[in-house]
Amino acid sequence: MSYYEIFVIGWNLNAMMFASNLLMAVTTFNSKDIVNMQKQSAVLRELKEKYDELYPYKRYETLISYFIPFTAFYRISYRYYEMYRFFKANQGMQMYDYMIYSYTKDINNKES
Repeated sequence: MSYYEIFVIGWNLNAMMFASNLLMAVTTFNSKDIVNMQKQSAVLRELKEKYDELYPYKRYETLISYFIPFTAFYRISYRYYEMYRFFKANQGMQMYDYMIYSYTKDINNKES
């Protein structure tokens, strides 16, 4: 197997993870009512602003990871595993609760 083939496989896995991430976002948003989603969006926006202050280059890091073979695949796979553990430990929670948990955990890690 040549390096080119390995890179193509890595980029295909990154594209697959991007598509699965997008699909998860669409299905999560379609299952909510508009009023509830606006309230949750306001809370998440505040956390995201705080998160962006602490991690100013995180957006660029994420974009670059999709261009490096296998990087986004492993990164998102770990996030899926983390989500699985969260939902298994906390029955009845929703994606909104996981996002609050994730942002809060990252903010607290950076501040301490």
